[in-house]
Amino acid sequence: MHSTTSDRLSSRTPLRETAVDALKIVVVGGFGVGKTTLVGSVSEIRPLSTEEVMTQASVGVDDASRVRGKSTTTVAFDFGRITLDASRVLYLFGAPGQQRFWFVWDQLFAGSLGAVVLVDTRRMEDSWYSIDRLEHHRMPFVVAVNRFTDGPSLEAVREALALAPDVPLIDCDARKRSSGKHVLITLVEHLTRLHEGSTQ
Repeated sequence: MHSTTSDRLSSRTPLRETAVDALKIVVVGGFGVGKTTLVGSVSEIRPLSTEEVMTQASVGVDDASRVRGKSTTTVAFDFGRITLDASRVLYLFGAPGQQRFWFVWDQLFAGSLGAVVLVDTRRMEDSWYSIDRLEHHRMPFVVAVNRFTDGPSLEAVREALALAPDVPLIDCDARKRSSGKHVLITLVEHLTRLHEGSTQ
């Protein structure tokens, strides 16, 4: 029998007393790309979500035509936590995707070591702003293609987004905890390589 999300979250252990290093990571991407889902799937605590029901106020402002069945939207940020090892903990902040909430991003970027850019290949243009802002802040990032359906290859995605060769690009399924953890591990490994390269 499969446990529910509520059961799974309530059975997880609290923050270890040995945790001394807190790493802040931001998850960005377009509207409806799966940021809230990713944070919720990997978090070892019940995630804090600021999702609200979409109302008539969003008509003509938020384009939900290509996000079928979406009735809620993040209006501030999502927050979750995942323990990497005995001493290191990742704090995850999922940024809102709609343009009218982009002013929150700079505040979320403050103190962050790196970021994950979630991409929906059906709407790759929605990822351009995320990448531009991260490059402006000189923040390291990885790009994760949230595979809703079959789509272009990773090589085609890299070319479409004009990603530098050293930016990690991987497939993921934001609904699956193991896949989300792989994305975060890829980012931590990328940050480690950059740090080691800067100290040589």
